[in-house]
Amino acid sequence: MILGHLETVEHERRLRAASPELHMRVQALKAYQQRRFAHTYADLLATPRYGAAARFFLDELYGPSDFSHRDAQFARVVPALVRLFPRDVVATVATLAGLHALSEQLDSAMAHALDGPEVDALAYVAAWRSVGHAREREQQVALTLDVGRELDTLTRKPLLRHSLRMMRGPARAAGLSALQGFLESGFDTFLAMRGAQEFLGTVSTREHALLSALFDAEDAAALKALGQLP
Repeated sequence: MILGHLETVEHERRLRAASPELHMRVQALKAYQQRRFAHTYADLLATPRYGAAARFFLDELYGPSDFSHRDAQFARVVPALVRLFPRDVVATVATLAGLHALSEQLDSAMAHALDGPEVDALAYVAAWRSVGHAREREQQVALTLDVGRELDTLTRKPLLRHSLRMMRGPARAAGLSALQGFLESGFDTFLAMRGAQEFLGTVSTREHALLSALFDAEDAAALKALGQLP
């Protein structure tokens, strides 16, 4: 399952590598989506309790960051991943990989629908509506929330943080240092939040409101008036 998702991501990367214009549009789209997330969750980013978790989502699940190194590690050592890491950790990685694959496919479709490399609210709404895929958008939100819920669940396992720390050496030897870093960062961020229910509930409410607005609002100006887009 993990390998299949990573193959999907690699396929999208190859298509972009073959088309500088497509690559430019995807990067511009990802940068806009990161600005959108920062705009939507500016209040959470500014709070002591939820700021780090919102930043983790912003940096690890949104935006133009290049995860090719981490993905290459995943794909090369999936058997070692399954052997070294606890089952529930592997399940979290599988969820992350599924979200990554779906997001890359939707980003490519959106980039194809853009009229050019510049992305503002008007261009974003037009591309969103051109692509559609309401069911896939719902799944994207669900997977994002699943990653958060699974990380939160992992923090309730007292021995897991110690196990993660003990796995640094074996993970590095197996070529899994980027994955190790992601897991430790996610674990520590959600542990420090002392319960993610309210945070994830806020994300769910706002992301579903955004989905409805993007599909139903008359134009980008209406969305901006609702405070949904930067």
